[in-house]
Amino acid sequence: RARALLQQLPPQDCDERYCPDLAEEERRQLRAFSARRRQEALGQGLACPVPGPCHGCPCRKCGRRLNKGDPGISASRLGDQFWHPSCFSCHFCHQQLVDLIYFQQDGRIYCGRHHAELFRPRCASCDQLIFMEECIEAEGRRWHLEHFCCLECDEPLRGQRYVMRSGRPCCRGCFESLFAEPCQACGDPVGADGEEVTHQGLHWHARAACFCCSLCRKPLRGQPLTCRRGRLFCSDTCSRGQDASSTASDSSDSAFASAPSPDP
Repeated sequence: RARALLQQLPPQDCDERYCPDLAEEERRQLRAFSARRRQEALGQGLACPVPGPCHGCPCRKCGRRLNKGDPGISASRLGDQFWHPSCFSCHFCHQQLVDLIYFQQDGRIYCGRHHAELFRPRCASCDQLIFMEECIEAEGRRWHLEHFCCLECDEPLRGQRYVMRSGRPCCRGCFESLFAEPCQACGDPVGADGEEVTHQGLHWHARAACFCCSLCRKPLRGQPLTCRRGRLFCSDTCSRGQDASSTASDSSDSAFASAPSPDP
């Protein structure tokens, strides 16, 4: 219950004490925003048997009828309407509302988190609402200017090239040294700026010298291919020719010598 409350009613959305780094103007905006929400949108559902005059009324969410005496939830801010207890949930995340605490907007009920996000963006790093005039938007999410940093070295990334890693930005240097996959052909990492081709979980540079038939060296980008034991072939003929080779030292093998060749 405590975890659900922290998720649905983030304390930093309504109390400046949980946002120690805010400037004074941001604090003022947070106070005004919180007071307006409490006055205009905040409510607590009431669990009670459906009264006789509401016998046969539809559930506000699922539309199934509620009969007299059935357990129901009413929300005073939304008039004479009832919900099944399991239907009294946030319109956005569909989680049942802990302690029946809701916020209403345009006839719909929300948890506190998603009601606040109707009006203010939320920083993907600190989870606080953004009241600054400027913020950074990337990959469909938003950040405070000072929070858009590399997940590994904390270097600010505003105006810099970056790579998203597990939903967080990573600078090019950290990505290439820690996360870049090695090319199956040459063994060098496939950098953030390099074109990459993947097949069966393996990685190659997209250039013709790497992504090519292991036997005849034909470029394979956009072409049919066969992959056997981590090696690429343009046809079954080349694949059979590789199997028939008596040694592993010909030119078609040398391109793969510096990279592992796991089984598919």
